[in-house]
Amino acid sequence: MTEAASGAETGPQYRPGTHILLDFWGATGLDDQSFIEQAMRRAAAACNATVLETRFHHFGANSGITGVALLAESHISIHTWPETGYVALDVFMCGDCRAEEAIAPLQAAFQPSNLKITAVARGSLTPDASA
Repeated sequence: MTEAASGAETGPQYRPGTHILLDFWGATGLDDQSFIEQAMRRAAAACNATVLETRFHHFGANSGITGVALLAESHISIHTWPETGYVALDVFMCGDCRAEEAIAPLQAAFQPSNLKITAVARGSLTPDASA
């Protein structure tokens, strides 16, 4: 345990928001930058978040894309592997925005055959978002 963590046990916890980690397998659209940007913008809108800027890098033909939607409330990021159908997304929102609201539009956009959703309560000493 680090000193910062042990000191936080006795003081108040700051809960800025929930961080959603999405793992999608068998996903589609993973080498289409425009499609990915629109999917991320729809996810942000579903959370009532404000997109400040988007930035993407395509690694070339038949390769993946990495990108981020910078939000006034935090971010949505993506890393794709079209050759395997895998995509890793993370959604973090602060304030009145609920990161959980991004799950359905992202799932609808990428149509994964399998998925894993992990929720992390940022600023909390407990490991899950339900604490």
